[in-house]
Amino acid sequence: QVQLVQSGGGLVQAGGSLRLSCQASERRFSMYAMGWFRQAPGKLREYVAAISWSGATHYGDFVKGRFTCSRDNAKNTVYLEMNSLKPEDTAVYYCAADTSVSDVKNAVCDHWGQGTQVTVSS
Repeated sequence: QVQLVQSGGGLVQAGGSLRLSCQASERRFSMYAMGWFRQAPGKLREYVAAISWSGATHYGDFVKGRFTCSRDNAKNTVYLEMNSLKPEDTAVYYCAADTSVSDVKNAVCDHWGQGTQVTVSS
């Protein structure tokens, strides 16, 4: 099983920025598509972003334009840069991995991180 370790969450004021990281214990990390999802209490899991092995990115409708997904294959790490944060962005954020970018976008990933809390205050 691929282990995904997340970091970078925390508390930030509205309008601020956070950078989430997800590091994989897999030397063939470059062959995986990666994704980001979020879930707030009492709400359904929401697709945030995905990035293919080649670096092509895709974004959910609610976050595109403010968030940027990137990857550093040399460090086995994917990032989610979040700018202009709003209180409604408050949620637990999860990273995930799969060999298919289509599966990532459809939330059927084979591997999931532990999640990290992002809280945005007004």
